[in-house]
Amino acid sequence: MEKFKENRSLEKKAFRDCQKRIENHGLDMKLVDVEYQFDHKKITFYFTSDKRVDFRALVRDLAGYYKTRIELRQIGVRDEAKRIGGLGVCGYPLCCTTFLRDFDPVITQYTKDQNLVVNPAKFTGCCGRLMCCLKYEREFYVAIKENFPEPGVKIKTKTGNGTLKSIDPIKGIATIVYKNEQEENITLEQLKDLIGDKKSKIPKIKKKEKDAKGAKGKND
Repeated sequence: MEKFKENRSLEKKAFRDCQKRIENHGLDMKLVDVEYQFDHKKITFYFTSDKRVDFRALVRDLAGYYKTRIELRQIGVRDEAKRIGGLGVCGYPLCCTTFLRDFDPVITQYTKDQNLVVNPAKFTGCCGRLMCCLKYEREFYVAIKENFPEPGVKIKTKTGNGTLKSIDPIKGIATIVYKNEQEENITLEQLKDLIGDKKSKIPKIKKKEKDAKGAKGKND
């Protein structure tokens, strides 16, 4: 533990020192973090840059001063957020700093799959990219779309002939609109009976496994 604390202190000093040397060499790069190997046989400097950087002179400069192996590693903005840390809009520590090991691609289609209005300001994480959590419930929404008709389909209910306006998987309801613009909310169970597809299933969000098991027995 004493060695660990010593390394953290040395990393802070090395960070400030490297920043000055970057400025002296006139390099277009942003230093993100410094990591001392436990036995001091290697020091890794992490940085970001919008383009390739010729840092060979900087490596020689650092190696001559620290008398050990030097590695400069260029990382992406998502890796930068992972190393620095922070809090998400949910109030919790960033997922990438707590449990995510690999970064899966997160694309705009994920917001469309979840019926979310594409608003970059709302769905952009600290790294400036789409938030990783957009992927967590996507499978649930995609399963709903595969098992139920798209909005615009004609539906006949006890009230009369209407059109499916929307489906809210979280609340478990579907909205039907009639010719007189009257709207009616029905459950997905009722919608399943109306479309007459006995094979359709209402998937459950994985994080609610206990509730899903109980509901499954009831649906069967």
